[in-house]
Amino acid sequence: MSQPKPGAGTTTARDKDALLKSYQKRLKDDIRAMIDNFQEILKSSKVPTVEEEGQVLRQLQCTEDQYEMSVRAANMIRAGEKLVRLIADIKQYLILNDFPFINDSIQASSQKFCSVQQDCDQRLMALRDDMASELYELEEEYYSSAYKTPPNK
Repeated sequence: MSQPKPGAGTTTARDKDALLKSYQKRLKDDIRAMIDNFQEILKSSKVPTVEEEGQVLRQLQCTEDQYEMSVRAANMIRAGEKLVRLIADIKQYLILNDFPFINDSIQASSQKFCSVQQDCDQRLMALRDDMASELYELEEEYYSSAYKTPPNK
């Protein structure tokens, strides 16, 4: 039997981090490409002003805009296909490789949220105590007031 190397655990953790960062980069790049192309399509669909219309023949400008929109739409489709492939890659990675990592991540998040919950509970308890003491003081002041009028019946 072969024994694991001393640094093997950190290497796999680094590999996982690198893979997750590459997934995030691919996601951001593809979404950015879709947004940029969509914005350019919207810009090219703008009706030209009188100054812009005189510079280039109207028919030529329409044809150019049509081709640009076709190219931009194709770029958006390509980015969408890349996103679908990214989703498939992530699913495959998670199904085949990473149950312990997911469990560790879920456990770490759970512990973090439990500590946040405890902190919130402590703050709420302190707030409750402060409000109770203030209310007690206000009640004492009210009931010992000389200006207190009896309720009218």
